[in-house]
Amino acid sequence: MIQELEELARQADAELQGAHTEEALNVLRTKYLGRKGLLTQMLRQVGSVSPDERPLFGRLSNEIKENIAAALDAALERIKDSRRDELLHREAIDVTLPGRAVRLGNRHPVTQVMEEICGIFSRLGFSVEEGPEIETDYYNFEALNIPKDHPARDMQDTFYVEDNIVLRTHTSPVQIRTMEKMRPPVRILSPGKVYRPDSDVSHTPMFHQIEGLLVDRGITFGDLKGTLTFFLQEVFGADIMLRFRPSFFPFTEPSAEVDIRCVMCGGEGCRVCGQSGWLEILGSGMVDPEVFANVSYDPEEYSGFAFGLGVERIAMLKYGISDIRLFFENDSRFLEQF
Repeated sequence: MIQELEELARQADAELQGAHTEEALNVLRTKYLGRKGLLTQMLRQVGSVSPDERPLFGRLSNEIKENIAAALDAALERIKDSRRDELLHREAIDVTLPGRAVRLGNRHPVTQVMEEICGIFSRLGFSVEEGPEIETDYYNFEALNIPKDHPARDMQDTFYVEDNIVLRTHTSPVQIRTMEKMRPPVRILSPGKVYRPDSDVSHTPMFHQIEGLLVDRGITFGDLKGTLTFFLQEVFGADIMLRFRPSFFPFTEPSAEVDIRCVMCGGEGCRVCGQSGWLEILGSGMVDPEVFANVSYDPEEYSGFAFGLGVERIAMLKYGISDIRLFFENDSRFLEQF
């Protein structure tokens, strides 16, 4: 029995040398050390060993069992180490390779145009003022000479939060708030988001406006025309043609729409300009004395002009964009062009 035990140990060692996978090692563990394994079966025959050899048989059996188990564990650990090393080698980072370039974002085209407009007027001495996007009915309408029953309210469909609380429909309320806390001379721009329930290729429920206000002694309509002419030539080029058309706004008198020669067709007539050759670009006028009365300015001492423009409209004309909704779809292919 001792010789059979030693032969079993040599057989197990030989088979361990040829086992190179985790599955093969598990098979050998079952073959020799399992409940029905060869070594287990041999240990159950200890009764047939002579009493003199039993101590040696028992000691040798335990040694062989421990050796086989240790050899199996060591072989299994080597396989796991080898697999881990192979995985690390396969996934290793080659630091000598050039790095991947980080994609940098750019300012949104609406932001670019807004900053360009503010930059032009800042050279003329205008400063930027901001105000709340959620406004009272008083600042959004009444202080601008638009009482509750005024038909001009139909010109600006409104999102109402409560009876007298609205999402501002223009940034003109900033002009009232500024005049309430500042005495003339006043020379401000009020850029920001405004809201109207309208949506198509040229309108969105939220868009951006910039409104300007200049109040001082001796301000005339000629100052308004000169300022806006300079501004539009800076944006669209010195050769841009423009015209002032009489119009109506409740908070200015007289009022004028400003048109530019169509930048799409050069004045020949196209779908964009409705075959007229002209594009409406902004509204303007001299501040109505009633507005001055609401902020305690003396209309006999001071005069001023105001104007307002849509930033998206300027951007669409400047870049030849036909659908305003492209600005808000966040398509990187579109935005990367700017």
